Amino acid sequence: FQAEDGIRDRSPSRGLGDVYKRQYQEWSNQVGRKENMSLSDPIGDMLARIKNSLMRNHSKVKLPSSKFKVKLAEVLKSEGYIIDYKATDEKKPILEINLKYNSGNPVISSIERVSKPGRRIFSSADSLPKINNGLGIAIVSTPKGVMTDMDARKQKVGGEIICKVF
Repeated sequence: FQAEDGIRDRSPSRGLGDVYKRQYQEWSNQVGRKENMSLSDPIGDMLARIKNSLMRNHSKVKLPSSKFKVKLAEVLKSEGYIIDYKATDEKKPILEINLKYNSGNPVISSIERVSKPGRRIFSSADSLPKINNGLGIAIVSTPKGVMTDMDARKQKVGGEIICKVF
């Protein structure tokens, strides 16, 4: 901008280009974040994150926390599939799971979702499946809480089969 006395203003322009650039930077910072995304299957997301972290030999995995996810982590810990877990009490709670390895190989060789939002799978205590002839576990959500298939058989209670771990 040219002043009347001939002195040029050297301050940088604050035109529309800068505004759009700032909005684009804010938008691009939010693109890869799972926290802003509404998930149709948060348990499936948890299992996928665990599976991906195991494939990349990560020692920890962090994910959005919920009471149900903490119960799943509790079952995995009691069965010896993970070392430990920690849930933080914040505005957006985070669940941090310490994964377990045996001589460099992951202890969990496969973890997969059974009952999905589109197709729920329920089972009675008698017809609960045995995973790999009893070597693996099925995690079941029952009226008495989240437990393994063996515990559900002992307590003679059925429920929704959440996932199977081997």
